[in-house]
Formats: sequence, structure tokens, C-alpha cells
Amino acid sequence: MITSFGLVLVRADGSVLLAHPGGPFFAKKDLGAWSIPKGAAEPGESPLDAALREAREELGLTLPNDPSRYVDLGTAKQSRKLVRAFATRGDWDASTLVSTEIEVEWPPRSGRRLRFPEIDRAAFFTLDEAERRVVPGQIPLLRRAVEWLPRSDDE
Repeated sequence: MITSFGLVLVRADGSVLLAHPGGPFFAKKDLGAWSIPKGAAEPGESPLDAALREAREELGLTLPNDPSRYVDLGTAKQSRKLVRAFATRGDWDASTLVSTEIEVEWPPRSGRRLRFPEIDRAAFFTLDEAERRVVPGQIPLLRRAVEWLPRSDDE
């Protein structure tokens, strides 16, 4: 089974960062389509390194590579793959989103290859709202992140 590695960024108020996939297939999809930034590990890359790289590639979000700052949330099953995620406390201005591009054949079977941002938008959501928007298989990861990184008024 394929494993993806992702990151859950949790604000002090308990809201979580989600990303919306770009491209024409997801253009009109909202509820159940959002995701944590995630992807496959490259050869020789640790799970945490893969999660941090994916956040950087998909969102332009650069976080410290200091394992002591992250909580390993374990895995959750999503469709035909596993998602292993790490959580950290932090904030980020989603208007600074810079995503890598993907190339897809569009329309399907047309022979035309078009480029789209891998992620077209990102936002922080309360846990209740995030559970409505995220791919259902990732809900346990969001719940663990909020539970294991409790709210803080100090930040």
C-alpha cells in the first residue's frame, strides 16, 4: 500500500490548515475535497523530511527541520493509501501560497497537456469546518492534531 507523508499546521486557536487541489477536476469540488499538504517520500528521505518538503512544494510553506517541534500523528487510511502525518503549532498567511505545477491531460483523452497549480488555495478552518471540507480519510489525523496540540492563549 502506498504511503503519503503530510503536515497538519495548528494555530493557537485550534484551527487547522487545509489545501485545495488545483486543476479542472477539483475546480467545482469543495466539501470532501480539501487535504493536508502531503505526498510520497523521495528515495532516502525520512517521513518528516517528506512531509516538510511537500508543505514547501505545495504551499511555499517553509518550517524548521527540527524533529522536536513535531508530533507524529501516526497513519490514517485514505482510499487505497495510507497517510502518515506530523503536527506542529504555527501560523501562516495563506495569501502567500506558492504551489508547484502539475501537468494533466485536459480534457481527458484529448491529447492536450495543460499545466495547473498543484494547490489552488489554502485556508485555516475550525476543526468542525475542516471535518466537512477534508477528504474523509484524513479526519482522524486532524482530530489527533487538535487533541495532541491543545489550544494556547500564549501564542
